[in-house]
Amino acid sequence: MKHKLLAVALAALTLTIMNSCTSNTNTADAVFENIFNRKSVRSFTSEPVSQEHVEAMLKAAMAAPTAVNYQPWRFVVVTDRAQLDAMAEILPYAKMLKQAPLAIVVCGETTWFEGRENPYWQQDCSAATENLLLAAEALGLGAVWTGVYPNMQLAEPLGEFLDLPETVQPLCAIPIGHHDGTTKPRDKWKPENVHYGRW
Repeated sequence: MKHKLLAVALAALTLTIMNSCTSNTNTADAVFENIFNRKSVRSFTSEPVSQEHVEAMLKAAMAAPTAVNYQPWRFVVVTDRAQLDAMAEILPYAKMLKQAPLAIVVCGETTWFEGRENPYWQQDCSAATENLLLAAEALGLGAVWTGVYPNMQLAEPLGEFLDLPETVQPLCAIPIGHHDGTTKPRDKWKPENVHYGRW
């Protein structure tokens, strides 16, 4: 009887482990598929992006790694048509804002502990931006990273337009919306760019 119970327990444990491995494999496949499917979308329909999707993208952005957990990222969500059109005039590389129903401007708090300059805000906010882009892809939305900082000819007027505090700097503007599916991801894998051990 004991041997029979042991066999049943072992069988149940084996099944649990196998199911767990299958689940982990499926999760890994989904994660990699999303990463490889991410693309820069510059054309959008007029369909608005739901508030639920906006919050989901922002939560994903805020899950990014950050030096000493400082979390310097700040986000300005813009959905007003007149504001989006005005931003397109300020940012020459983001003319698609005139078509996008949504923009999220990723900004960074540039001060650090005791008022010192934060040396990592650009890295932290870049990580948050990539998370946001991947979340947009997972939600079936299109998005594109348009750079702002360190070009102060773009950063300063955008900061003024958005009424940013003096210590907050705009890193990039991300036009976001629904797309028609015509933009395809690019295969950027280049083994020649990889070095092991040393150059």
